[in-house]
Amino acid sequence: MKITAAVIVALCAASSVARAESWTTYRIAESGTAVDVPVSIFSEPAGKPDGYGERFRTSDGRADLTVQAVPDQGLSPAEFLARKSPPPGIIYKRITPGFFVVSSVKRDAIWYDRCSFSRGYVHCVLINYPAAEKRQWDRIVTRISHSLSGG
Repeated sequence: MKITAAVIVALCAASSVARAESWTTYRIAESGTAVDVPVSIFSEPAGKPDGYGERFRTSDGRADLTVQAVPDQGLSPAEFLARKSPPPGIIYKRITPGFFVVSSVKRDAIWYDRCSFSRGYVHCVLINYPAAEKRQWDRIVTRISHSLSGG
C-alpha cells in the first residue's frame, strides 16, 4: 500500500498539533493581558500587532496566534466588533457585556477571535489554523480562549 507524501505530511502536522506539550503564560505588561500559549506549537515570533502584544506562528507557517491589547475607547463589545467590520459569513458569534467571540472559515482556514473588555483595554486572541485540522485544534483553541484575562 502506497502512502503519499501529502498524507504523511498531514499526519505529522496533526500529530504535532495534538502534542501541545509545553505551555506558558504570555503577559502584556502595559495592559495586564494574560493568556496561555502552547509554545511547543506557536514557536516562531511573527511580529507586532497594533497596540500591545505579539504575533506567533507555527514553524511551518500553517497556523498563527496573535495576542493583542488596545485601549477600549469606551466601546461595548458589540460596538467594537462592528467597528472592526468583520467579514461576512460568520459561523459562530457570541457577544456579552464583557466579551465577544467570532469564528468562521476563510480559504480553508478557520479564524477565531475572542476579545475581553476590562480595565480600559480590549484583550484579544486571534487564531488562524487549517480547517482540515479542526478536531486536533479544538482543545488547544479552547484552552487559549478560556485562559484570556485582563489582569
